[in-house]
Amino acid sequence: MEHIILVSGKWKVQKTKWLFEVDNERGSILVAVNEDTRLEDFVKIILEDYGVDFAENDVELRYLLPKQNQHKQSIDTPPVKIGNDRQFYAFLGLCKVENIRLCVEFKVNKIGGKAAVEDQKQLIQGDEPVCEDEEDTDEEGDRFDYCDDSDGTTSDDENFTTYGTPADHVEEVQGSSTNMISARVLKTQERESPMSISDLRSFKFVVGQSFDSKDALETRLKICSVVQRFDFDVDKSTRNLFRVKCWLEGCTWKLRASPVGESSKFTIRVYVEEHTCSITERSSRSRQATPEILGLLYKDYVGGVEPSILPRHVSSAMNLIFGTKMDYWKARRTLIAARDLVMGSSENGYQELPTYLHMIRMSNPGTLTRLEVDTENRFKYLFLAFGASITGFPYLRKVVVVDGTFLQGKYKGTLLIATSQDGNFQIFPIAFAVVDTENDESWTWFFRQLSRVIPDDEGLALISDRHKSIGKAIAVVYPLASRGICTYHLYKNILLRYRGRDLFGLVKKAANSFRVTDFQATFDTIKELNPDLHAYLERADVRKWARAHFRGDRYNLLTSNIAESINKALSGARSLPIVHLLESIRLMMTRWFATRKHDAELMKTILTRGVEKVLEGRMPIANLLKVQAIDIHQSQVTGVSSLHVVNLTEKKCSCRRFDLEKLPCAHAIAAAEARKISRISLCHHYYRKQYLYNAYFNVVMPKDDAVPIPEEVAKQICLPPDVRQPPGRPKKSRHKSILEKVADKKRPRKEHTCRICNQMGHNSKTCPLK
Repeated sequence: MEHIILVSGKWKVQKTKWLFEVDNERGSILVAVNEDTRLEDFVKIILEDYGVDFAENDVELRYLLPKQNQHKQSIDTPPVKIGNDRQFYAFLGLCKVENIRLCVEFKVNKIGGKAAVEDQKQLIQGDEPVCEDEEDTDEEGDRFDYCDDSDGTTSDDENFTTYGTPADHVEEVQGSSTNMISARVLKTQERESPMSISDLRSFKFVVGQSFDSKDALETRLKICSVVQRFDFDVDKSTRNLFRVKCWLEGCTWKLRASPVGESSKFTIRVYVEEHTCSITERSSRSRQATPEILGLLYKDYVGGVEPSILPRHVSSAMNLIFGTKMDYWKARRTLIAARDLVMGSSENGYQELPTYLHMIRMSNPGTLTRLEVDTENRFKYLFLAFGASITGFPYLRKVVVVDGTFLQGKYKGTLLIATSQDGNFQIFPIAFAVVDTENDESWTWFFRQLSRVIPDDEGLALISDRHKSIGKAIAVVYPLASRGICTYHLYKNILLRYRGRDLFGLVKKAANSFRVTDFQATFDTIKELNPDLHAYLERADVRKWARAHFRGDRYNLLTSNIAESINKALSGARSLPIVHLLESIRLMMTRWFATRKHDAELMKTILTRGVEKVLEGRMPIANLLKVQAIDIHQSQVTGVSSLHVVNLTEKKCSCRRFDLEKLPCAHAIAAAEARKISRISLCHHYYRKQYLYNAYFNVVMPKDDAVPIPEEVAKQICLPPDVRQPPGRPKKSRHKSILEKVADKKRPRKEHTCRICNQMGHNSKTCPLK
């Protein structure tokens, strides 16, 4: 179990020692620090005060810097992880001039027994840091058929997802790398510290010091010039000589290096460390502070390269630590350089793809991967379906939701997703693909790969938005399956093209109707009020969007909402190199499969927790109904203003909710209770706890670096795709429509009224009172 300790610190002077005072709920302790203090020693002292055993690699220390935004409001930077001693020294230096929020996170067993556990729980408080896509084509130029929703609650699915979560479950927040706790703001004093912000001993040069190459020596010189705030000119550079001097005339600082014998190493022969020029002049030029050099320093001494880190955070941190000023674009290039050093470049990501996919297949038996390149060995398509998903899908309802979202990395592309929903109403990822763009060719290729995982079948239902390419691909690859369209996207098009809140409500009522008679009555009303809207809905094919006319089983899934939710969960990883994108997907699935399998083991009932919650809501209604037997199979169930016939043998009800959801409606529950029949037996076996457990039985393993790579895999070439980079600031999200902005604000859009009569439906030019 994770435990988080909040600590705050400030510098204190006690005789000749420098002490770091750590405050927490239990009081304060003093930690002596000097230039030899290590991060491990610092954390160990703090944990010992809490009665916690220290174990290497089990502890993480993070801090936040409070800043002010353009509105002069206090905000926090994203959490920055302290991962080595150099970053720890930089943190201590920042404590002199900045208010720091600090937390120590650990996963260890406590010493103090049950009492210590209770004390620790009192210290834990809940808070988390706040660590879209091209539009579809419609037959008449509709917009919003394809979108990245900001959340998963804007659709009209029978939303049972919250029923499946445990009572103490904390929802995963996209983009949050770890749970953080809001701490007290520290008041620190500006004092001189013997601890240098950067370990200057690493940047000192001495005569006789050797470097592997001239480039290595030059890189170290550039780093030293940034840290010590001076600049230099290259006086002479040849294969056998490298000589530099201070850029100011008359200054005595200089360095000369050359190889020793036949060795390629460059050794310093002459070095004069002292500058005789003025500090105000020699620090006025910073030609060596390139993004590549600043990226090296940022990686080693700050370290935050997560997607939540922005260029302004980099600029602020580098200015505080090294006194380096940079504009937005230089800060952005510095952040990109640091990310390339930590994660590898986008180009390296494509080069590593064949090897990565091979190791994933070896670690996860049954995994299906497909990498396709063009005639020039440039990346074209990628498909990945983990073996755990393939073996788990037979235990789910046969409904697959597909969707796509654009990637934000250097080489762009589109991420295609196929997902389903388990018996506990949780998202179950099936397959992922990376393609160049959404067109007929890419979607057809994706469905052909998916058909190797999920074969075509009459009992299969495929749900998507109204993208034309998806419809064409399904018709070719899945001719037997039933295709449904997302009703949420349909509603958006209607709201844009056909004004009138009353008509919109009628469309939703028609789409959600269980019985054909109810649908037809509502549909006829729409035709009377607006023939154009009626014609549009007919062209959209009522068999695809109306629940009553859908020829397959789509259960409670009316929208592509579950695929949109995965898009949201992966939004922070969509800007990473492709291998790191796949690794983020793997990490997410490893976490989901492990926690849900464990959760299924803990369930006490035969049915899943989510289904029990649904039936619990239907029980009070069932208790008010009267039941009359018709024959040994059928019963008449009467309510205040309704009469329905239930057939428990065929598991049908005239309301058709029982037929379509495969869960007993209130009428079926009442009839089963009257006949002393178990209500559990009326539920489809997909909703049982054992099926849920079987769906997550297999695990998703990380790649095994010890696996030998075959020669044919190692020789496989995968180059980045040929993509033209547009000028200007990279686009991270699409522009939202007015409808989506209104939905984000959770309040209805204001209806236009005539300024003359204050009535809706016309304006002042067409007002009858004019």
